[in-house]
Amino acid sequence: MATDSPERIRPTGRGGAWAPLRVRQFRTLWSAQFVSNVGGWMQVVGAQWLMLSLTTSTTALALVQTASSLPVLLFAIPAGAVGDLVDRRKFLLIAQLAMLAAAALLGALSLAGAVTPFLLLALLFAVGTGQAWTSPTWQTLQPELVAPDQRPQAIALGSVNQNLARAIGPAIGGVLLAATSAGTVFLANAATFLAVVLAVWMWRPAARAARGGAHTAAAPEHVRGAVRAGARYVSNSPALRAILLRAGVFVFFASSIWALLPVVARTSLGMGSGGYGLLLGCVGLGAVAGATLLPRLRAGHAPDVLLIGASLVVAVLALVMAFVHTTVVVAAALAIGGAAWILALSTLNAAYQSTLPSWVKARGMGFYLVVFQGGNAVGSAVLGVLAEATSVKATLAIAAGGLVVGPLLALRYRFRRIPPEELIPAATWPPPSVEANHAAAAGPVMVSITYTLPSEADHEAFIRALRGFRYARRRTGAVSWRMWADAGDPDRYVEQFVVGSWDEHERQHERVSLRDQQRLEAIWALTDPESPPVVTHWLSPAEV
Repeated sequence: MATDSPERIRPTGRGGAWAPLRVRQFRTLWSAQFVSNVGGWMQVVGAQWLMLSLTTSTTALALVQTASSLPVLLFAIPAGAVGDLVDRRKFLLIAQLAMLAAAALLGALSLAGAVTPFLLLALLFAVGTGQAWTSPTWQTLQPELVAPDQRPQAIALGSVNQNLARAIGPAIGGVLLAATSAGTVFLANAATFLAVVLAVWMWRPAARAARGGAHTAAAPEHVRGAVRAGARYVSNSPALRAILLRAGVFVFFASSIWALLPVVARTSLGMGSGGYGLLLGCVGLGAVAGATLLPRLRAGHAPDVLLIGASLVVAVLALVMAFVHTTVVVAAALAIGGAAWILALSTLNAAYQSTLPSWVKARGMGFYLVVFQGGNAVGSAVLGVLAEATSVKATLAIAAGGLVVGPLLALRYRFRRIPPEELIPAATWPPPSVEANHAAAAGPVMVSITYTLPSEADHEAFIRALRGFRYARRRTGAVSWRMWADAGDPDRYVEQFVVGSWDEHERQHERVSLRDQQRLEAIWALTDPESPPVVTHWLSPAEV
């Protein structure tokens, strides 16, 4: 991938921004997710209010948000690996039922007056853990329910779902809390999980689609090995690393908007909780407008341009929040900023998911969630501390500067277009062969390929091509890679790489994509036809 030149991505966006909702399965799961997201924001309101009634500690109040968000950082990566290995429908059902039980227990204990600050945080952590375990699978599942040219819109609608729930959920939670109690709010949130359970229960995927990864004839992967395989793939994909870097930088500075908006609403605009809810509503309306415009914008502009434009708009929003004290102007800026936020999130998410092959999609998404949520959490904490040490205005101005400078990363780390059809497995790759007495050999496998070039060949071109292919070897399973030149024969080269086990090497053959195969064929075309490459497998000898 390192040798790719950046290209403009111009999806057709056929069918409009809301076209995915015409697909019954997508519409059902999206609607259930919205109900659950609204319940989640209701829970946040109830938990914060209950904690205030249990203790005056500001640290304990701050830990309410930590208890809900920390599980993503702890579990998203192994959760993605599990999502690639198991039946996704059963996995989602079990996780949703576990969250329902934790939320219902929290509600029952609250009504009974038996909740302590520690118990509240523990049960919030339990609900957040369920969310963390399902998020990678859920985010990769829904776009697969629609046609490929509608997947960017499906991803954007997922972001709209979250932002609309952010605008509506706290308002509903506040009204219900004022009329009843925190325990009732928690039970209402538990009930929203029933909508997801019913939607997933009704979903009947094809046998192969039930599992996230592709069918494999090799021995089943273990979670630990699957996590390592996902880490290898992401770390050895320049395209994915560029997206992760730019996502982390963007969300770090953009997090200042959500972290400091309550302070701006109270101090600069003199608004109460109701006014703050209206400002969140403006963000939600902007998100809907952004999703509506997204297909047209994606059809006319490259992802780099879209992300740069969104970053600059959010930077302007930060400056408006810092220096403008007119409610109407700030509300309008939040609406426009909400549209830019959706544009940035959908651009990053769509670019990332489209660069992942099916066998690593959920576990790869786990790394994205860790970077994005981690950047949001760290950014909120750092900028919050900075605002307390200096001022809200100064902090928002610094965040605006970071959002302006961040797009300069596009000069070096640009989005790369990889057509999805090039990421499907190359079915023509045969499984590796091994003698029967070595079939059960344990330990690593070393593979060596000897290449002989014709004397008139372009050696520099061959060396560049083979060195560039090391990324593909590592992405599919190699833990080390090396290239050697024969000191006695200038036309002879050896490629050597090591895989953790024979089973992993079999999976490596199944993971070779059409894109990888095309590159390898180009390398082999540079060799001497009279001396084709020779592949040798080396196993650790059994101990005597």
